[in-house]
Amino acid sequence: MIILTVAALTLQEAARRKVLRSLAVLTVLLLSLSAWGFWRINAEFDGLTTGESTIATAAVLNLVMFGLSLIAALGTAFLAGPTLAGDIESGTALSMLARPVHRASVLAGKWLGLVTFGGGFVLLAGLTQLLIVRTTTGYWPPRPATGLALLAAQTIVLLTLGLLLSTAISPMASGIVAVGLFGATWVAGVVGGVGRALNNGSVEQVGTVSRMLLPTDGLWRGAMNAFQDPSLLFQFSEAFRGHPFLSDTPLSAGYIAWTVVWTALVLGLATLAFHRRDL
Repeated sequence: MIILTVAALTLQEAARRKVLRSLAVLTVLLLSLSAWGFWRINAEFDGLTTGESTIATAAVLNLVMFGLSLIAALGTAFLAGPTLAGDIESGTALSMLARPVHRASVLAGKWLGLVTFGGGFVLLAGLTQLLIVRTTTGYWPPRPATGLALLAAQTIVLLTLGLLLSTAISPMASGIVAVGLFGATWVAGVVGGVGRALNNGSVEQVGTVSRMLLPTDGLWRGAMNAFQDPSLLFQFSEAFRGHPFLSDTPLSAGYIAWTVVWTALVLGLATLAFHRRDL
């Protein structure tokens, strides 16, 4: 009961923050630009083969979805920090925990509220984007539910990291570090893809190691694969080699399991750090 109450209060607090309005503006702008872009793709590629048009649409769709995931990452990272660290600095946490309320329950409630907010944003914005693509080009991904679920999971991973960071550093710093790690992991994934395309095992390992340390890029690549037409891999196999917005392999069950374990471990560390922190 306490967890659900804190989750509801966290959602209310998130709705009042200026970050939410910024997210809405950025999302509407991105969706509007993508609608115009896909309309132009449909017009320009009318004379190309169906396969060429589809691979162009799939690549641009993944690019736009990366933009949505970046907006979600920025929003959740800068919401996660103030949600916990801000309460500590303002003294709100002290007044709340003076009652018989466990710190673990408060943290779990805040995490649940942020998960609901971040996951809901990704699912709503992502579905809107897919409908835009369907309307303008006629393309519909083979596994849209899987792709959107993986993007939501990416958001959950990052906000969990943001909560852990907020137990140790200031709200602003925790958001900056979380987003910085998100970007660094993506770049490492691109480097790993280039290494794979060049058959350089050492460079390829950069992406593999980074995806294990922070699963955001691994989840993103699984989402890209879910948004692509499987036939493209057979028609244009060379286009996938080192491409930052195309993926030739789906996520394995083992990697998904590791993501769940990683999230649980980081949330456990956040709970331990919050329990030991002086208020």
